[in-house]
Amino acid sequence: MNHRVRFLALQSLLQDNQAFWLPPPFYVHRPAWCEEWPALAEAVLGLEDAELEALVASPEACRDWLATYLPFAGELGQLSDVAPLPARSLAPSGARFDWFIPGRKRAQIEAFASHGPAVAAPLLEWCAGKGHLGRRLALSDGQPVSSLEIDLDLCEDAGRLAARVGVAQQVLCADALEASSRAHVRGREVLALHACGELHRSLVRNAGGDGAHAYRIAPCCYYRGAQDGYRPVSREASLPLDGRALRLAVTETVTAPQRQRQRLARDQAWKLGFIALRNELEGEAIRPFPPMPSQLLSGDFPTYGEAVARRQGVRLPAELDWAHWLAVGERRRGEVRRLELVRHAFRRPLEMWLVMDLARGFEEAGFRVEVGTFCERSLTPRNLMVLAVAD
Repeated sequence: MNHRVRFLALQSLLQDNQAFWLPPPFYVHRPAWCEEWPALAEAVLGLEDAELEALVASPEACRDWLATYLPFAGELGQLSDVAPLPARSLAPSGARFDWFIPGRKRAQIEAFASHGPAVAAPLLEWCAGKGHLGRRLALSDGQPVSSLEIDLDLCEDAGRLAARVGVAQQVLCADALEASSRAHVRGREVLALHACGELHRSLVRNAGGDGAHAYRIAPCCYYRGAQDGYRPVSREASLPLDGRALRLAVTETVTAPQRQRQRLARDQAWKLGFIALRNELEGEAIRPFPPMPSQLLSGDFPTYGEAVARRQGVRLPAELDWAHWLAVGERRRGEVRRLELVRHAFRRPLEMWLVMDLARGFEEAGFRVEVGTFCERSLTPRNLMVLAVAD
């Protein structure tokens, strides 16, 4: 399936079925689709805990389960699935290369570096951090490498690590969004592993005139730089997306430690308990819930609730049964997780549409493009890569 066909088909399905993925169950007690699709609502809310966990853990199983109720679920899956990109063996990096690289990050670097053809031009790593990825491909393919990074401390670390491993790595301490940074792109093969939002989109927006030899991009955090809504990079894109919709594409936590997931579960129950209380006092509505200082979550629920109420201007009654509202929050979390199964079925299709927007942008700029995965989702859910080579 060519990229344009996939892109437009995904766009049509996402537009036609916004009722399933735009309203966040976290804020909407019962999304409107619950009335229009009562059998699906009854089935999803009736899931046993073990069934729920199995469907949360496997997007494929969840898709198959939903296909019983939603006739288009299968098509969504077909449009969202792409094959792994061809892999190649890399020359060994040597023991010194692994210094100061966490294990999961190291595995992501190796997977990214090994998917795609041998490098045929000098390298530029975009938003490079400590420059690990650029060094890895420089060691493997023998090309000179430059690393562009805005953080001065990370730039200094990159220089030290390059010297230790014996790579002549030019470190460019600069803002990737400044127009002057694009001068470093010309004649290079540009690497971007999990450059966030507008940091990766800016590469595509300017690809037609920047003169790069090729690009390898694994996008991440699509909502970054889209505070006023998503600005597509391709001409036929017409899906209106705000920050909340863009965050849907990156809500998976398959790589989070168990302790972190438990803490997140408790934090969600507290927040939902407070939202339920606020709705009881002020009427149900989708209201902003600004980030709260982390220290508010280190105490107990009554202390948290009182502090949030002060911050949000909610007038609390003199007597409150906090244990009741905590129980409501915990019960609501179970309902929300079940209702979000339906919303999350659109998570990968939305991400694929965003990636196809990048692919089409490159094609419109005259590049030959491939899209595929470079690792399993258990290593990182952001496992899609765009390869673009100048014709």
